[in-house]
Amino acid sequence: MDKATVAVVQAGTVLFDNARTLDKVRAYCDQAAHSGASLVVFPEAFVGGYPKGASFGARVGSRSDAGRDEFRRYFEASITETGPEMAVLAEIAARHRIHLVIGVVERAGQTLYCSVFFFAPDGSLAGKHRKLMPTASERLIWGMGDGSTMPVIHTDFGVAGSAICWENYMPLFRTAMYAKGVTLWCAPTVDDRETWQPTMRHIAVEGRCFVLSACQYLLRSDCPPDYSPFAEGPVDPVLIRGGSLIVSPFGQVLAGPLRDSEGILTSELDLREIARGKFDLDSVGHYARPDVFSLSVNERANHAVTFAPLEPVKK
Repeated sequence: MDKATVAVVQAGTVLFDNARTLDKVRAYCDQAAHSGASLVVFPEAFVGGYPKGASFGARVGSRSDAGRDEFRRYFEASITETGPEMAVLAEIAARHRIHLVIGVVERAGQTLYCSVFFFAPDGSLAGKHRKLMPTASERLIWGMGDGSTMPVIHTDFGVAGSAICWENYMPLFRTAMYAKGVTLWCAPTVDDRETWQPTMRHIAVEGRCFVLSACQYLLRSDCPPDYSPFAEGPVDPVLIRGGSLIVSPFGQVLAGPLRDSEGILTSELDLREIARGKFDLDSVGHYARPDVFSLSVNERANHAVTFAPLEPVKK
């Protein structure tokens, strides 16, 4: 296959309201599929929400009761691999026969993770990635992923993988994903700064891959009136300003950046650009120096508690 159409969705979560958020997923996927997209990427923490500006009552050495209750509310909006939200997402992917790549707040046990779920065109969960290193205050609310959730997803038109927000600034993570053969680099984010655009173009050139970056466009009106940052004084009506874009393996911006509104970016990708780019730069192949540099990646799952099976009692 030489051509494929992809879509990047820029939109905001309806914070603490998964039903309405899933309605937005359905509507945008309907629109993207109508445009011929085979793969659709949504922003970071789209289902479950990115709690922009929230402090959860935490200071060094203390946590407030109000902050704990705010976390409980956020915890209850998270989703699990077996929860009802998964059935809705699976149905959306299957109905349109698309690869759906979506940021979620995942609950496993009593810990939350910032994750990306990959749904196959038949609606099955093809893989998931948990953010390896939450940034700054995100570490209050999200656990860290490990090397066991760094999948690549093989499609008819390329190999998809994901780096969430500032994971894109981790050079060793990028190297590991390049070594897995990623050609469709999905970058869900909430980073709306101008510095994000050159980062996406750099990764496209460095990895000789297509980069699909989906950023939230979150409004104050997407959040409930009692959302804690609003109680701390005047708040800009736009909390996250977007900046989604699609970039070619040569760093050419194919679509976007989209600013100051929700919307969808689509692009027909010329997949032959990947081989053209690898001609003079394969950062984990002919342009590497394994005699000088090497990288070891631990892909084992790390568990806090393991139980060895009981041995039978000898009589």
